[in-house]
Amino acid sequence: MVGVILVLLLTLVLFSRMIWLQIIEHNRYTTLSDNNRIQTQAVAPPRGLITDRDGVILAENRPDFSLEVVVEQAGDLEGLLGKLRKLVTLDDDDLDQFEKRRHSARRPWEPVPLRGRLTEEEIARIVVNQYRLPGVRIVADPIRHYTHGILFSHVLGYVNRINAQDLDDMSLDQQRNYAGTHFYGRSGVERFYEDRLHGQVGYRQVETNARGRILRVLDEQPPVPGRDLRLTLSMKVQQAAYDALGDRRGAVVAIDPRDSSVLAFVSRPGFDPNLFVTGISHKDYSAYREDHDKPLFNRALQGRYPPGSTIKPFMGIAGLDAGVTNWQRTIFDPGYYQLEDNPHRYRDWKRWGHGRVDLHKAIVQSCDTYFYDLGFHLGIDRIHQYLSEFSLGQPTGIDLNNESTGILPSKKWKKAARGRPWFHGDTINASIGQGFVLVTPLQLATATAILASHGKQITPTLAAGEVHHTERHDLVLKDADNWQKMTDAMVDVTETLHGTAQNMRNDQYRVAAKSGTAQVFSVGQDETYNEKEIADRLLDHALLIAFAPADDPAIAVGVLVENGRHGGSTAGPVAHQVMDAWLLNDKGELDVPPPLAGAPGADNNGKETP
Repeated sequence: MVGVILVLLLTLVLFSRMIWLQIIEHNRYTTLSDNNRIQTQAVAPPRGLITDRDGVILAENRPDFSLEVVVEQAGDLEGLLGKLRKLVTLDDDDLDQFEKRRHSARRPWEPVPLRGRLTEEEIARIVVNQYRLPGVRIVADPIRHYTHGILFSHVLGYVNRINAQDLDDMSLDQQRNYAGTHFYGRSGVERFYEDRLHGQVGYRQVETNARGRILRVLDEQPPVPGRDLRLTLSMKVQQAAYDALGDRRGAVVAIDPRDSSVLAFVSRPGFDPNLFVTGISHKDYSAYREDHDKPLFNRALQGRYPPGSTIKPFMGIAGLDAGVTNWQRTIFDPGYYQLEDNPHRYRDWKRWGHGRVDLHKAIVQSCDTYFYDLGFHLGIDRIHQYLSEFSLGQPTGIDLNNESTGILPSKKWKKAARGRPWFHGDTINASIGQGFVLVTPLQLATATAILASHGKQITPTLAAGEVHHTERHDLVLKDADNWQKMTDAMVDVTETLHGTAQNMRNDQYRVAAKSGTAQVFSVGQDETYNEKEIADRLLDHALLIAFAPADDPAIAVGVLVENGRHGGSTAGPVAHQVMDAWLLNDKGELDVPPPLAGAPGADNNGKETP
């Protein structure tokens, strides 16, 4: 009897429990079950393509098979990784990156990338052993690919894996838009136009089995692809600039002064951006970091160099407009300049001097003594005022991040930076682009474009159709004829016997140019500069600015060759090749392309407007 009662009581308990679970708690356990088999997954949007002005693809998306792990399904993670190492190649870099991603901020059940670029053989091994690998899946993701590799590395930049710091810097809405996205613009155009290129994330609700395999899609909101980005760069001009530099360290920037579009933006040496996309190895990164030529350093955007004699046309314009000099005024150059009651001699590059010199001759033959005198009478305050209008000492406004401002010194700057007063000798050194003056190749090209456009402000632009404004105002001279007279002097730099860039003369178009040589170290008062006795990396930098055709400029170029020794003979041929690539057709005939349609300075058909 006791046994019967006990059985009835146990039956009653069991029956009550069944009622509790299946009726009273039905909704709760149904929800838990759904959560176990129904998941909401983010769908990353395809990233927008990047092309040059003619539609040549510079950055695209290629399918890449990657290995991912859903940690919550993996169980014994260490054991799982051990099994995977027997099936595919996993080096220490892969495992280190996996651990960092696993412990960074992420959503539950969000897959963690383990390794990309799987081979067909590796994919086959994983598929055959899938039943032994809980939480492991192979996905085909679109991976960024830079079709021309090193050629556009410093201007395009690259994308790589998004990290916790990136997410922390975003708003909540931005973080939601990066759910399911593994890549983020890290530098260059990819970073500056990240919002445009990224697109909008999509979502899908899927039913999965116990192993996480998708059985069916229940609902889907497709992603909005990122917008394509057309750049103002010309593949032809970019290649010409890259090839012209050869294996030398340096930079070239070319701008169309009619519409402010950047035609070429080269810094050598460069790097392979494709190595960074899925995570560069320690070996490859160390090789870049330890390279004495600094391939990761963007010389065009961030390199700061003394402009040397390339500053002289801008100094001449300042002196003319300030009334300090004119085209008739002359001085006698004995080969040096001396302040009153000061024994120090500021030497001209030509030790025996240029004799009687006016401004035109001073530009053509690059007479230092003339500009020592001009700079002394101008004073550093007016030098700073005028040269600022040519974009020196401030950002140009280009659509890239981390642009260097260079240094355009002033009395206030020296007091703050060096804690010392300004001396006359500082002004004399600055007047020939030495001393404290430092500029970037981008600033040189921008200043040249402003000069070529007779004072119209230029904000270099990489994205076609974009308009970027600057706080600088157009430079209006008291005598507008001085623009053309300065152009004539710069033309004679390339076309006369004593010009410092004679090798740029050609029969197709006239070139206005100014060469420059910038000292890397100071030479003592009574010492002689001897190239043969100086280490290669202490030789003078070679610089050159130029625009053409001189009577209707369509390209302005700034060239720097580190330790290139002579501006005219070293940087001149580089600029010449770049301008030929833009101005001449395949037959070697002058055929100037129109400005970009829709750009400032062009009508809807791409024709220049007055």
